[in-house]
Amino acid sequence: MAPRPVGIIANPASGKDIRRLVARASVFDNQEKQNIVRRVIVGAVAGGASRFYYLPDAHGIVAEAIAEHRDAGGEFLPVEYADTQTAYDTIVAAREMRARDCGAVITLGGDGTNRAVALGWLDVPLVSISTGTNNVFPRMMEATVAGAAAGLVASGGVRLDEVERRAKVVHATIDGERDDIALIDAVWLDEHFVGARAIWDARTLRFALLTRAEPASVGISSIGGLIRPVSDQDDHALLVEFGPGQSVRAPIAPGLYQDVPVSGCRTAALGETITLEGPGVLAFDGERERVLQRGQRAQLRVVRDGPRVVDVERTLQLAACRGLFRSGLSEGSNGD
Repeated sequence: MAPRPVGIIANPASGKDIRRLVARASVFDNQEKQNIVRRVIVGAVAGGASRFYYLPDAHGIVAEAIAEHRDAGGEFLPVEYADTQTAYDTIVAAREMRARDCGAVITLGGDGTNRAVALGWLDVPLVSISTGTNNVFPRMMEATVAGAAAGLVASGGVRLDEVERRAKVVHATIDGERDDIALIDAVWLDEHFVGARAIWDARTLRFALLTRAEPASVGISSIGGLIRPVSDQDDHALLVEFGPGQSVRAPIAPGLYQDVPVSGCRTAALGETITLEGPGVLAFDGERERVLQRGQRAQLRVVRDGPRVVDVERTLQLAACRGLFRSGLSEGSNGD
């Protein structure tokens, strides 16, 4: 059976938001993203991939990276996108990659980038490489082996159902408006407009519903994690209410700890509905997104129906056991 294509989405805006000014977050420049894409492609080809679809961008991150590989015979095709220079481009690109039957999609970005991909393709087979700011969903990993894992899954050397981990998702239903999602956290803020999208001031927090609460993370997830940790494998979520009560000193941005007042914290069952009523602002995965007017309601619930995240280490282990990278060694040879 012919290998399925591999999708590549590299967000040029990730790693460059206001948290470089209000905190101590580092800049993840486009040259380094280009180098990462080069290594991703090398790994994916080694894993059996031969066709690629990619999201074009104004900075030419992928276009520059694929030049050397195109000359070697690789097939690289841009997908149609909205050309808005916003997250909507990523949403449309993910839809196109689904329509083109990509066997795996590789993303370079943070929580927000992967949320946009999931908005376009909810159950996307995903290898997510961290190049953002608050990175709970994507992981820091070597791009070469991340690409190899994507190539192995897309080529059929390793089946997706052998190595996938289905992600939890916050689903938001908003009166009179389109639905929305979050992969890590949906946060209710005591504000009236979006403004700078990134959250960095704990004084505005009112409520957070977390799919994962990780004490070793940065951002809203860390607040819940320092009270009651919840992993991606736990079949429940965490509900945190902010206000007078205990104080949690948490890293809400890279290099920025704040004392956060927490009035309550409890687990929430998968499928349990949480209702909010405006006015206020809803933030998803660390960025302000939706303004609710007075009396307007939103219903939130967590369901495990999100991206099918590829376990890179497990994929390479299975490939090794099946000898997919070996040639010329007799049975029992140790390679000496």
